[in-house]
Amino acid sequence: MKLIIFIVCTMFVSISNLAAQQVPTSWHFDTDTVGKIAQGFTNEEGEWKVVADDTAFSAPNVLAQMARNSGSTFNMTLHDESYDKDGEVSVMMKSVSGEEDQGGGIVWRARDANNYYIARYNPLEDNYRVYKVVNGKRIQLQSARIKHSDGWHLLQVKMIGECIECYYDKKKYLEITDKTFQGPGKVGLWTKADAVTYFDDLVVQEIK
Repeated sequence: MKLIIFIVCTMFVSISNLAAQQVPTSWHFDTDTVGKIAQGFTNEEGEWKVVADDTAFSAPNVLAQMARNSGSTFNMTLHDESYDKDGEVSVMMKSVSGEEDQGGGIVWRARDANNYYIARYNPLEDNYRVYKVVNGKRIQLQSARIKHSDGWHLLQVKMIGECIECYYDKKKYLEITDKTFQGPGKVGLWTKADAVTYFDDLVVQEIK
């Protein structure tokens, strides 16, 4: 089964390299108002706002999740536009604090706040996982162990057709196929419970 997935994903990636790529859409949050959510983003759950951070990957601002929620609360912000189903999404992420949970991840092909794909890294568990959330229920698709180190890290997801590839600091750790969400959707950011997490340089690259 793993060999079949590898062959299928490799084929899709090869095709995508030949496909027409659109001009990337990016958000650096540096012109947004500190203390408010970034323009074009919705506050689905949690407390998302732009904050100043001296360590920002591209100074001076980041988009942060500041809520101290608990349990199975999924904190999420979505951009209000939909993007093509095929493409790449990346973001710089820095875990700040959290007793129940830390870290966070990228949401893509989101239909709404209860239906989407999510790839997230959790420093408390030293793992990187990809899930699908269907009608609010989170279902794990794959997991990899990655030892946590402080500071900024690059999360990157590529999806062509049914093939999902997830990278951490430019190294591929997860590769799987899934056909739950096949059409265009929104992109966004995600954390869980009391994770306080900073995000910077969110980029979407559509492939048509």
